[in-house]
Amino acid sequence: MALILGIDPGSIKTGFGIINHVGSQYEYISSGVIRIPSLSLPERLKIIFDSVTEIIEEYCPQEMAIEHVFMAKSAGSALKLGQARGAAIVAAVNQNLAVSEYEAKKIKQSVVGNGAADKRQMQHMVKVLLKLPSEPQEDAADALGVAICHANSQQHLIKIATAKSFRRGRMV
Repeated sequence: MALILGIDPGSIKTGFGIINHVGSQYEYISSGVIRIPSLSLPERLKIIFDSVTEIIEEYCPQEMAIEHVFMAKSAGSALKLGQARGAAIVAAVNQNLAVSEYEAKKIKQSVVGNGAADKRQMQHMVKVLLKLPSEPQEDAADALGVAICHANSQQHLIKIATAKSFRRGRMV
């Protein structure tokens, strides 16, 4: 059993999602969006840090996974995104959580089966995989997707570690 916190960082909206991963099963715990008011960047980063810290203290996840920085529309946007990620990562590390990072393409591949999936496809597959009654908000769905990707990656590593041998690139 592993409680995983997924984070989809942003300096205006930061999505979070928490799942419980047992074997190959996922259980939805919580999700939402941290909406950050129009303040100075340092004040927004503090809100992200404080909010992620509060989520960690409330749900006590064992691990955190976060989306890796991608090149945004501009260098300025990429820098702000990187700083938002940093605030969330420091909040996790301060709570002694292991942090894993995944590229958006890998997350989409893991959840949807297509590294070029759009937001609607992610929302739909997160709903299906977690057996939710409706599709979560975009940023929350992305964060849940990060957590699912991490769970899948951990499951794959366990399979590799327990494989007796490999034959023609396949685990036996």
